[in-house]
Amino acid sequence: MNKKGFASLMMASVMTAGMLAGCSGGNDKQSAGTDTPAASSNQSEGFADYSQGFKEKVAIDIPVYERAFEGWNVSDNYYTRWVQAEFGDKYNIDVNFVPISRSSEVTDYEQLLASHKAPDIIFHYDMPQALTYYGEDVMQTLNYAEIENYAPTYWANLGETIQQYGKVDDKNTFFFAARPEADNFVSIIRKDWVEQVGMKVEDLTSLEKYNEMLAKWKEAGLGVTAGNLIKDFYSYNYAFREWPVDQAYRALYSDVSVADFTSADTERFLRNLNYQYNNGLVDKEFYLRSDDNKIKSEFVAGKTGNYAFYLTNNADVFAATLANNPDAEFAVIPPNAMVPEGYKPQGRAYWPFGFIMGINYETTDEERAAVWMYLEWLSQPENLFKFQNGIEGENYTLDAEGIAVKNPDYKGESVLSTNNNKDYWGLVTEIAQYPDAEKTLQSNLRNWSPAGYEYLAEDMVKYYNEVAEFRTPDAMFSVVLEKVNEYKADLNSLFQDLYVKTVLAPEAEFDAAYADAKKSFLDAGYQEILDEKQAAIDAGQFR
Repeated sequence: MNKKGFASLMMASVMTAGMLAGCSGGNDKQSAGTDTPAASSNQSEGFADYSQGFKEKVAIDIPVYERAFEGWNVSDNYYTRWVQAEFGDKYNIDVNFVPISRSSEVTDYEQLLASHKAPDIIFHYDMPQALTYYGEDVMQTLNYAEIENYAPTYWANLGETIQQYGKVDDKNTFFFAARPEADNFVSIIRKDWVEQVGMKVEDLTSLEKYNEMLAKWKEAGLGVTAGNLIKDFYSYNYAFREWPVDQAYRALYSDVSVADFTSADTERFLRNLNYQYNNGLVDKEFYLRSDDNKIKSEFVAGKTGNYAFYLTNNADVFAATLANNPDAEFAVIPPNAMVPEGYKPQGRAYWPFGFIMGINYETTDEERAAVWMYLEWLSQPENLFKFQNGIEGENYTLDAEGIAVKNPDYKGESVLSTNNNKDYWGLVTEIAQYPDAEKTLQSNLRNWSPAGYEYLAEDMVKYYNEVAEFRTPDAMFSVVLEKVNEYKADLNSLFQDLYVKTVLAPEAEFDAAYADAKKSFLDAGYQEILDEKQAAIDAGQFR
């Protein structure tokens, strides 16, 4: 998942327990009242009744990521027309879907905001960027009672989370999608390559073993490990940290807004990458692989032996790879394969919400009510089910347990977009769910399992559960980190330059190259960020 950083005012701190002090959000637009949900049973008191539809046509603009397959029209397809027919026409609402590029979403939003064409919902996956939007005064202050009135099902599902995490400067600012505990991000490897050099995937129990395998790949003329330009997502050194990680240490260095470049963890990470580069074990042009398509194309072409992506039952990477390499076999990389001996497979845990959302400051009262009504409609199980599965008898059939079994060969009008339409229904939840956990797991496995590769989804879930204890969330500060705001954009650009130069340095010159780069990074503002964070940590202003 990519984390962006192009906005003009960088409010890059995170909030704690629904309260963040000192953030500047001063637009005049806000919902009627800012009360918490009323205790009385008459939730509609004081709110207009739109249950029979709006008297005058209302138009709402809903953002959706533009990352589906070739020929897919994000704004006009079977599902957008279904939404209009079943929801929009019923309430006299025009529902428009606004494409947002996943790889440059913040840039897209900033341009749309500047031209007054931004959608009614402003979303992001990470709190620092959500706070950036807040700091730019482009979000309304909300009345949570209004949400409950127009979207009671949605509020019942998310109200507690919204009230706990949604306040900024004691103002009701954010609402959220649910994030059940599961993940379908997976790293796969060419199993046939591993076995061709006399090893087994199960042998990859450490980074040292992985590097040993890479050396054998090179000797056999097979290929290299994949590489990509690190940008916008900074958990690259987690596996190189000591365990257990100290909470204060985590707060100082874990940050999705600014790269940690100066810790001993990063030094260990970079030293290994420098070793791989100088010994011809990693993609020599890793710094040119700046998006998923570029990384994927190297794997499909048989030049690299591993690839990380979101596993779904309509994933095309397997067929594409087999077209070039008919004997290719695939396996999930064990979680310890990238972990140095003596360390633990640490990772970044999610907070209990998916999309972090706000309402555009230019959205009218009626448009805002229509947005809540749309979230309510989307939260109904039957509507979510259709969005997630399609049409029974075409996209799927129901088995004896009532679980949708997808038809992987279906190519008709109601074909699902990438990741089972999640970019549409992700406004209310990150993962499709059934009433009970076991059925949800079985459904997830089917949604994540390309035909013939069910074992990959099973191994992915097994490994995810095995390393659960080593996942920790980023710290949430209860004060604004002004130095992060000030230096974030420049540091993230500088990071790419410095880390690539360090990795490309001759192996014997790594220490000197890293020392120089680290000094440049600290002098460019990172030392001021560390000092500010340390002061907040010493004051107990984090969790």
